[in-house]
Amino acid sequence: MAWIGGLAEWTEGDTAFFSVAFTWLLDSVYPRAVYYRSLGMKVCVGGPATFLKRPTKGLEKIAEIGGHYPDAVAKHNPLATMASRGCSEVCSHCIVPKMEGGFSFYPKFPVRPILCDNNLSGLPPAYQNFIIRRYRETNTPLIDANSGFEPRTFTPEVYERWKPLINEGGGPWRFGYDDMADREFVLPVMRMLANEPARRKRVYVLIGNEPYAECMQRIQEVLDHGCEPHVQPYISLTQTKRTRTGRPIPRANYDWNEVLLIDVARWANACHCRFPFSKYKRSRKNVLRYDAQQGLYA
Repeated sequence: MAWIGGLAEWTEGDTAFFSVAFTWLLDSVYPRAVYYRSLGMKVCVGGPATFLKRPTKGLEKIAEIGGHYPDAVAKHNPLATMASRGCSEVCSHCIVPKMEGGFSFYPKFPVRPILCDNNLSGLPPAYQNFIIRRYRETNTPLIDANSGFEPRTFTPEVYERWKPLINEGGGPWRFGYDDMADREFVLPVMRMLANEPARRKRVYVLIGNEPYAECMQRIQEVLDHGCEPHVQPYISLTQTKRTRTGRPIPRANYDWNEVLLIDVARWANACHCRFPFSKYKRSRKNVLRYDAQQGLYA
């Protein structure tokens, strides 16, 4: 079951709900909200996007903004669930600590194959074991720990704890390599996972938040350690502008420009790094594309 791309819409009784993950999708809600109001329905709009940026185009005049809807993640993907919210790390580029703060636990969470907790390795060991036990007791395969693990808290004990469940489900090991400050933590994690298949070691590499040389070094280190880089250009948390094809416009800092950011991301994500970036050529057969479901340029 695929993710819907960041904008969930559903109705319950006389109320229409919207859950908006990305700020660049906020304007898409307005015409739909007008439609539901024309039917005499109440409209509620929430999600991370509304936490970061107040809606425009008069949406506030016709809809309730914010609030909490239990299990909203399942509206984005029916196979998804969360056993906790929040995170123990405070990363400047991440909305989670700003919106959710530290850890909150949901021991009665509905067990589903896609687990979206923000930082599984940072959870107390007892709660990690509890989550694993819930999956075992319900005979539910964990096909994807979607938001993954935090390298700073990913220890050999964490690896051994989650390895049976994740490997049985066949999903990837996900973690981020966001900047050079992460290097001392990421390299040991990649060495720990050395015997796992490359296609199941997905390292999210943020680019554009550091100079070109540092970002390319991080991509190369992921490749050198037999992992699969998933490269994402830096996008402002409050970005609203999109291209005609619908992709958000990345922010070009340091010695980057927009085209270079997208080219490097596509080389890493779509070309699978079969050749060095110096040999990458843009062509009509190699067009730039934004995969809204994955949130990646490919």
